[in-house]
Amino acid sequence: MKFDDLNIEEKILQGLDDIGYEEPTPIQINAIPLIMEGKDVIGQSQTGTGKTAAFSIPAISRINPVNKNTQILVLCPTRELALQACDEVKKFAKYLDGVKCVAIYGGQSIDRQVKLLRQGAHMIIGTPGRILDHISRKTLKLGKLKMLVLDEADEMLNMGFRDDIEEIITYVPEKRQTVLFSATMPRPIMQIVNKYLNDPVTIKTGPKQLTVPKITQSYYDVTSGKKLDTLCTLIEELNPKRSIVFCNTKRMVDQLAGELSTRGYLALGIHGDMRQIVRTNVMRSFKNGTTDILIATDVAARGIDVEDIDIVFNYDIPTDSEYYVHRIGRTGRAGKDGTAISFVCGRKEADQLRSIARDTKSRLNYKKAPSGEMVEKARLHSLLYKVEKELKNKHGKKYIELIDELTIGKYTIEDVCCALISAAVSENDESETRELMKKIEFSIGSNDGIEPKHILGSITSMCSIDGENIGKIQIEQSKSTVEVQKAFADTVIEKMNGARIKGHVTKVKKK
Repeated sequence: MKFDDLNIEEKILQGLDDIGYEEPTPIQINAIPLIMEGKDVIGQSQTGTGKTAAFSIPAISRINPVNKNTQILVLCPTRELALQACDEVKKFAKYLDGVKCVAIYGGQSIDRQVKLLRQGAHMIIGTPGRILDHISRKTLKLGKLKMLVLDEADEMLNMGFRDDIEEIITYVPEKRQTVLFSATMPRPIMQIVNKYLNDPVTIKTGPKQLTVPKITQSYYDVTSGKKLDTLCTLIEELNPKRSIVFCNTKRMVDQLAGELSTRGYLALGIHGDMRQIVRTNVMRSFKNGTTDILIATDVAARGIDVEDIDIVFNYDIPTDSEYYVHRIGRTGRAGKDGTAISFVCGRKEADQLRSIARDTKSRLNYKKAPSGEMVEKARLHSLLYKVEKELKNKHGKKYIELIDELTIGKYTIEDVCCALISAAVSENDESETRELMKKIEFSIGSNDGIEPKHILGSITSMCSIDGENIGKIQIEQSKSTVEVQKAFADTVIEKMNGARIKGHVTKVKKK
């Protein structure tokens, strides 16, 4: 079956064709016609089966662009899922004139969101807490809503959003269409179904068979602070002629491309925010071998068609099984063997990778983290690159007197060089650790009876983040400062803002 067979509007089909969607998944085949008919639908389906397209294609079909009111509301458990879904919807609606989709979530400037909402948003995809915040501020009105979608409903309930969801529902019209997707159907989900859905049709599907048999897949269990060293070490050890490194965010692509370039690797990044001419130049450089390493987001990677990619690195674990298959499918083409390596950081990412392995029926081999000797070799490669760069630029001439002071009657040139290399490697290690941390301020302190263990316990439990990703916690009288790995900072701010710690509601912000 093709998407053409599902009675989808031609302009939406054009958008699907642009991003390479050809055959609908089972959940899409079953759900799209029912949602288009206006029925309430319960979809029980695992991650990676195309749920976003299943509800958003019929949703955008119902939007009247002339009417500036919010007509579709999608609730998601996390900002990452909200952003990902919104990005997909914008692609589906590319040729629908005037249709606007906006992602609303915690951790982003609320003033900016208010401005977007005032401009009109036909479809809003957001997290329950921030949606409720806008409702209470009267910056979001849902009186004209046509459809309510609860995506990853079981996950939202696991994160404690049930009260928020039920309160949001009190602000939407009784005569509306409700669609709920969930991987599991525990009793609390069925209670919501029975209370808020009208004669729903239930669809159960298994994941689409996603396999890439020619690819050797493995993973390394590393802390976020050691990801960069591990990547560089593996590049040194495996020496791929051409490789792709996948990140989940555009910001991480830019950051990693800069860090690898600083270390002397021929690396460039590519993502959707870049101008087309820049993306074209990056791809030309990668194809002709001027660039060895391409750092990319999932969205940008859809347009990559390059043969002979030796290794695909998942620097970040994708949130979707299909994204994982699309990523690793860049290697092992034309019947050749390929290699895919994933970096797992913490329990949450380990669970994600296990789910992906189950959905794709993949066997992933566990690999031990590179030895200290191998890591040091990669750092020395970086240092050698920097030294050669200084030698070419002749910037070091100004230190000649210092060299004379150390070598005349004291140490040999060899001794001085060895000491400088040792000092540089140690300093680089310490500075990298500092740069990877972000300070976050909590509005509670010792006056509230707060101790470091209270904040640490709350963050690890509510944000599913291992304690090793939390740095120094400084408690003051009326506030506290917490160091968090940059990769988790936004998640901590979103999930902890408004949370109760030892009975006290806390406000959380970047310092």
